[in-house]
Amino acid sequence: MVPSSAPATNGTNELSAFVPTFRASAPYIHAFRGKTFVVAFGGEVVADPTFPNFIADLNLLASLGIRLVLVHGSRPQVEKLLAQRGMESRLHRGVRITEEHQLGSVIGATARARARIEAALSRAPRTGSVAPMRNRVTGGNFIVAKPLGVIDGVDMKYSGEVRRIDADAITDCLHEGDIVLMSTLGYSPSGDTFNLTVEEVATQTAIALKATKLIFLLDTPGVLDEGGEVISTLYTREASAIAQRAPQASDVQLFLSAAVRACERGVSRAHLIGRHIDGAILQELFTRDGVGTMISVDSLDNLRPATIDDVGALLSLIEPLERQGILVPRPRALIEREIERFFLAEHDGQVIGCAALYPFPEADKAELACLAVNPDYRREGYGERLMHAVEKAARAQGISTLFVLTTRTAQWFTERGFEPASVTDLPEKKQALYNYERASHVYIKRL
Repeated sequence: MVPSSAPATNGTNELSAFVPTFRASAPYIHAFRGKTFVVAFGGEVVADPTFPNFIADLNLLASLGIRLVLVHGSRPQVEKLLAQRGMESRLHRGVRITEEHQLGSVIGATARARARIEAALSRAPRTGSVAPMRNRVTGGNFIVAKPLGVIDGVDMKYSGEVRRIDADAITDCLHEGDIVLMSTLGYSPSGDTFNLTVEEVATQTAIALKATKLIFLLDTPGVLDEGGEVISTLYTREASAIAQRAPQASDVQLFLSAAVRACERGVSRAHLIGRHIDGAILQELFTRDGVGTMISVDSLDNLRPATIDDVGALLSLIEPLERQGILVPRPRALIEREIERFFLAEHDGQVIGCAALYPFPEADKAELACLAVNPDYRREGYGERLMHAVEKAARAQGISTLFVLTTRTAQWFTERGFEPASVTDLPEKKQALYNYERASHVYIKRL
């Protein structure tokens, strides 16, 4: 027996770590319920020993009310079967040149991969302490395809591309609570079978369904910077530039380009995560920082640094909030002197939001100040985009901690990763300026 005065056991420590993590995931669970996610993965995932864990994570997502469309590839399975039958594999720009006599092998390998996925999704959990989850898997002839034709003088034969996705049929299945499983085979109105790429099927499906998220699993942990670190967030313009520089037919080049296309055509977010990280999809979706790379559309080219010509528009935006006591009053002369600290959000050429960054490099901290959005646009994500712009600028200056003073919007900041702090946590220069009559709450966020 362990004495009551003994140190906490490992189990207790694990429980202490689990509770705040689980609580922090609650907003994501609520936000994702009823939303449609398209998850794309290659045949390498199906063949990996960790595949059962990945499937268990997908079953968990479905049990939380997320509508799942799974798009699987089968390249290694096709390669193996072709080799066994003495057939040559040829690729052009990373796409298989599918000869007519190879179609049987492609169909057979794809069917085997699909069978393994369906079996894994149907497998009950090993524990008998809870009732097993019963997620129904469905599929169908959802893809109308057409041939790729001739590319760079190379006839792609029976390799094709998506002509149309039957979004209504898929949506009907999702409404019934089914997990929809799609392969990379498509069919033409004339009855021909075409071999498609997983990124093409997943992207076109996500666009047709107006999916909330498109998720790709790849060999690397995400999109990496020059130092080999994962880039956590990219806008489509940045992502497109990286994809163009990436090696031809690499995971990053193929999947990042697909993610950009999806976001530019209405998919809310795309994620590139590493297939070798156990639980990567859960960590990416249900933690604040994630583990992979998230891509979102440029804010309609409407996020930019402020200039001296914007002072009037800034004043008209923040003065109503100053009168309500939400923002600290700022004279015009002060804004003119500090205009380079501001970021603006525009819609149709009109300034509809702002935020400012005030660095305190001697304390390795910076202030997010004067965050304001026109009331007509407050539910469209402009505040969050402005916050991310300030965070990115702070990181670029080597700042590791962001703080904010607020009297009325504490909940908004806590939902976005800020934690309560005290006046003594502020830089000394900011402490000297703190207005105790205003009694603003202090919140900080580690960058």
